[in-house]
Amino acid sequence: MTTDAAARLGEEAARRLARLRRVEILPGLTDIECARVEEEFGFTFADDHRAFLAAGLPVGRPSPAGRRPGWPDWRDGDRDGLRASLASPVEGVLFDVEHNAFWSPAWGPRPDVLAEALATARAELAGVPRLVPVHSHRYLPAGRGTYGHPVLSIHQTDIIFYGADLADYIDQEAHGSPRWDDASPLRATVPFWRDLVG
Repeated sequence: MTTDAAARLGEEAARRLARLRRVEILPGLTDIECARVEEEFGFTFADDHRAFLAAGLPVGRPSPAGRRPGWPDWRDGDRDGLRASLASPVEGVLFDVEHNAFWSPAWGPRPDVLAEALATARAELAGVPRLVPVHSHRYLPAGRGTYGHPVLSIHQTDIIFYGADLADYIDQEAHGSPRWDDASPLRATVPFWRDLVG
């Protein structure tokens, strides 16, 4: 069950998206549908994300060049595509380990052999918090009982804030790029991913 504050935040994000009239919004996911998605994909939605999807399910609008899906259709979307979107943050880090010499200091010394480095990175990444796609390559942390996380824009290990929370993200996306008030600095909320925010 979501808290009142989480429900209000998710519902406000849904209202802001509906006011933009830029995307098709289907009837929201029921509790049973959310539970099925969570069971099928092995994560739980953050409470505000769940409330957002319950208020209305945005679908469609792939990103430019069709490289990533737009709004994930958790009800009827391509299951392999949804799995790929869920795996994309970790796969992007592994890509940078292999091709761009990325290595987290928390993982200890980097093995000299690439295959060993990738195996170590994969094992370390198996324990990091799951990220759930909101739209294209914008993500929220998974986790029942949590809400108010910043939305992160993730491309490999290039990670930036794209919204102070889910409702703010809708506003930022409407403007085409994030704009921040220096008086209210953002903070990342989940281990590992917060260390990559640049």
